[in-house]
Amino acid sequence: MANHWLFKSEPDVYGIDRLEREGRTEWSGVRNFQARNLMREMSVGELGFFYHSSTKPPGIAGILKVIRAAYPDFTQFERGHEYEDPTSRSDRPKWWMVDVGFVRKFNALITLDELRTMPALEGMPLLQRGQRLSVQPVTASQWSAILAVADAQPPPVPALRLLSDA
Repeated sequence: MANHWLFKSEPDVYGIDRLEREGRTEWSGVRNFQARNLMREMSVGELGFFYHSSTKPPGIAGILKVIRAAYPDFTQFERGHEYEDPTSRSDRPKWWMVDVGFVRKFNALITLDELRTMPALEGMPLLQRGQRLSVQPVTASQWSAILAVADAQPPPVPALRLLSDA
């Protein structure tokens, strides 16, 4: 049975729009052992929610897919890189990353406030006080509940074109 995940990123650093444009990216720079271990559990093909954090409002913007299993995060070895870790060795790397690909963007952000109102999400790590992991597990029932909300969203209304724009 496949696992589901939640990946958090600040949209001004790396958001779902950029992932949609680029199609894929490495999920590098994770410097938390628990999040690292979760990435090492991931399998190619597993799906995750793309969560926009540190923004107003925060929330789930869409879905991504693991397209490459965990491998050593190259940023730990780059001199001067903000994620360099001089204690990590190439023969025993500390930090790992996965590659993810774009799957779909939701018609509207499912906000953190909206997620908090959903009884099916009780116990979800994202909703726990003090939970700051950038990679988190999502149970099958939590996945289904959030997907049901996303699938019920009306399509975006196209912007009206004024005659003066023609």
